[in-house]
Amino acid sequence: MTLQTPPDDDTRPTPSRRVRPSGLRRLWHVVREVLVVGGTALVISFLIKTFLLQAFWIPSGSMEQTLVYGDRVMVSKVAAGPLEVERGDIVVFEDPGGWLPQSVEMERGPVLGAVRDALEFVGLAPAAEGNHLIKRVIGVAGDHVVCCDGQGRLTVNGEPLEEDYLYPGDEPSTEEFDITVPESSYWVMGDHRSNSRDSRANDDGSGQAGTVPAEDVVGQAIVLVWPLDRFDWFSRPAEVFAGVEEAQPS
Repeated sequence: MTLQTPPDDDTRPTPSRRVRPSGLRRLWHVVREVLVVGGTALVISFLIKTFLLQAFWIPSGSMEQTLVYGDRVMVSKVAAGPLEVERGDIVVFEDPGGWLPQSVEMERGPVLGAVRDALEFVGLAPAAEGNHLIKRVIGVAGDHVVCCDGQGRLTVNGEPLEEDYLYPGDEPSTEEFDITVPESSYWVMGDHRSNSRDSRANDDGSGQAGTVPAEDVVGQAIVLVWPLDRFDWFSRPAEVFAGVEEAQPS
């Protein structure tokens, strides 16, 4: 056996050397990934806020004790149409006109104000000040809502309501009214009846000013998310309205 010696000029391929990116290129890759991920998250958050869910901050005690001042709730925009909202639902709606006093905007400064507005716009911060209210739906289109029967209860289409969600000690209403809810509208009231400016306070007797147009409803409150010790899913009090029959067309 003879041993072969390799040729003087080694023709074997040499492994290619990997060119490492410079520190500046590595930094750019990181920044680009952060921007892409962050931008995607903002777009998704904006779409969710626009079409599905939005956070709201409770600015008053009109819904105590179901909701108290400072609570944060998530509102479903999917269940906002006239076919989805039912008696007993808690809904967020825009001021139909004249329900709220002129608001004074909190001064946060240009930087904090811009950050807060941006976060609220994309849905990462709850909507607070402004022209939104939250109440419970008592009557839907066509319902005949009256205060009160001989026992001081509200009636809907002649059926008295036993409202177990009312603030302890509150009467269903100290103001009398007799209203037939217009088409595509809702009669709404706060659970803390003695501390709520709701459909009663805005009724001019015409049946229009005191009701909320369906188009002004932002969505239905589905869950209390903050503070954590009050976390709760909202359920429709079906038993309260179980005996109410649909209004007969006149």
